[in-house]
Amino acid sequence: MTAKRRPPDFEKSLSELEQLVARLEKGDLPLEESLRLFERGVLLTRDCQKSLTEAQAKVSLLSAPRDGSANTEELVDFDVDDDPTAPRA
Repeated sequence: MTAKRRPPDFEKSLSELEQLVARLEKGDLPLEESLRLFERGVLLTRDCQKSLTEAQAKVSLLSAPRDGSANTEELVDFDVDDDPTAPRA
């Protein structure tokens, strides 16, 4: 029986990626270690991109009209100030 791989946690992946970048930017690592960290960073970047793409697809799906008509509207950036459910200060 094969175990289903859980999707990576976006925030954890992004945090790890930021730490890797900080270590690499110091420039004091041996080449082998730098390559290993770079490879890990590439994998984390792909995981983060996949999570963002999936989130965007969910938002698009949830934003689609409920009546089954074709959605011809273009996606626009979300502005918290335009959200009527956002708490007012």
